[in-house]
Amino acid sequence: MKIIAVTNIKGGVGKTTAAVNLAYLCAAGRRATLLWDLDPQGSATYTLRAEAHQEATAKKLLAGKRELPELILATGYADFDLLPANFSYRNFAVHLAQRRHPTERLLKMSRSLREIYDVLFLDCPAGISLLSENVLRAADVAVVPLVPTPLSVRMLTQLREFIAREGWTDLALLPFFSMVDRRRSLHRELIDSTRAQLPMLLATEVPYRSEIERMTLERVPLPALAPRSEAALIYAALWAEIAPYVDGRRPALGGAPEPVQNGSPNTRRQPESTPATR
Repeated sequence: MKIIAVTNIKGGVGKTTAAVNLAYLCAAGRRATLLWDLDPQGSATYTLRAEAHQEATAKKLLAGKRELPELILATGYADFDLLPANFSYRNFAVHLAQRRHPTERLLKMSRSLREIYDVLFLDCPAGISLLSENVLRAADVAVVPLVPTPLSVRMLTQLREFIAREGWTDLALLPFFSMVDRRRSLHRELIDSTRAQLPMLLATEVPYRSEIERMTLERVPLPALAPRSEAALIYAALWAEIAPYVDGRRPALGGAPEPVQNGSPNTRRQPESTPATR
């Protein structure tokens, strides 16, 4: 099972919209897909017309009193399920700090899903916390929506430096520009300068458009609501850039996808008796 975290330290960057649409497109490719809404606001849960599990608190999950598979809900779309949010997730980091090996708990909890799903998406809350460190430790891929502002680019630099310090060489960091308005000179200039400095940025840019914002009003993923619309095609192009990482191939810069080598440093595909290195 591959784990894809859709994450950003900053809020209001189009993170949940990306998580829902990318998870839908992943499932549309006949991959058994689960989206776990880790944000206590429950935006992904709301968008997919689900209700929060009132009894599935963060404390109970971490204590083993509730198991993830028993909380899964069907979304109504083929191969696409949901683990809904719970308002207690606002204290997730507090409860994590009380457990042994607190930075590895999310990875351990996800093991119960490995025989059920091909891909697990994590829709992560904004901020820096023990939960966000758990997410990065568990993930194979970190998809980072990036609004073209100086502070957002600074956040990405800080995130890259943190991953490098931890030695997480197998974590694929995939940032993309979100909520782009190319009528604004600042957006154009910052996108151009950032692309020159950071070649790992995905080519697809998600624009700031009302039809994308309407997704939460309609409460339907864009590719399901209007599959031929420009907005849906943009997310399809974004998913086309990410999908090779799910399928075990890492695209080389400027070239064709290359297979990911088994036994790479810090891999999380280890026997349960072996402590995870991330």
